[in-house]
Amino acid sequence: MIAIIDYDAGNIKSVEKALLYLGEKAEITRDKQKILNADKVILPGVGNFGDAMANIHKYELAPVIKEVIHRRTPFLGICVGLQLLFERSDESDGVPGLGILEGEILRIPDKEGLKIPQIGWNDIMIDNSCQIFKDLPENPFVYFVHSYYLKARDESIVKATAEYGTLIHAAVQKDNVFACQFHPEKSGEIGLKILKNFIEL
Repeated sequence: MIAIIDYDAGNIKSVEKALLYLGEKAEITRDKQKILNADKVILPGVGNFGDAMANIHKYELAPVIKEVIHRRTPFLGICVGLQLLFERSDESDGVPGLGILEGEILRIPDKEGLKIPQIGWNDIMIDNSCQIFKDLPENPFVYFVHSYYLKARDESIVKATAEYGTLIHAAVQKDNVFACQFHPEKSGEIGLKILKNFIEL
């Protein structure tokens, strides 16, 4: 069973629907034991970094997330779920993230002709050695919805990049922790393949 962490963020149901479409048992939950006993765990969501962290603390999910990762359970962060794994964000100055990975979330710089937030499809350059990108075509297109992007401190964990006014660290992996800024659940066949690869870890 895959536990989808419920912390009142947007867009959680679409992740559940994608997993069910792939024939996988999934449950949206904030129950500590269900999360800890799950085969895999996903932290999805769209929304404000500070609000998301406030909800993570409100539901006492930070130690649960850290315990899941400590147990080496495969873990996938999506969109804000990626951002929360890092140390801080321009979006909510003074609000620390979970600090599981080193790096910061920066605002996409203003540039003429560039719409912020970025909403839509963008190609990514992927590292095929990353298990969730197994058997994907070169430079696949995926769906983004964001105004802020990751700059990881350790570039060796970066497994996909995108260009949108700046170089975006679009996906990372460190040990059992995977995370992507884009939305695999909204990225058509490519996204379903990424989720299937995660299921099969």
